Amino acid sequence: MSAKARSATMPVVITANRLRDGRVVWLGAGTAWVEALAQARAVTGDDAAAALVLGQQAEKAMQVVGVYAAEVTLSAAGPQPVSQKERIRAAGPSTEAAAQLAA
Repeated sequence: MSAKARSATMPVVITANRLRDGRVVWLGAGTAWVEALAQARAVTGDDAAAALVLGQQAEKAMQVVGVYAAEVTLSAAGPQPVSQKERIRAAGPSTEAAAQLAA
């Protein structure tokens, strides 16, 4: 795991930005990148390390950029971000929220 990844004692999701349009994405089933955190695959331990490798391969293939593991808690609604940064990223582009407030 990279320096940005944690020991994965807590569940993590692998996240990045899609290179084509900059959208926040998460690693879902298999090698699919999904736009909704609820569809992300939460992993721990060796599974987290393997998922991070998949993310790094996608980065080398120029599908995504800035791959890292983000800690989550698990709920009936799916993975929930632990950090404020990840809550903001999961909520979607802050520019869209600002545009709605201005309207």
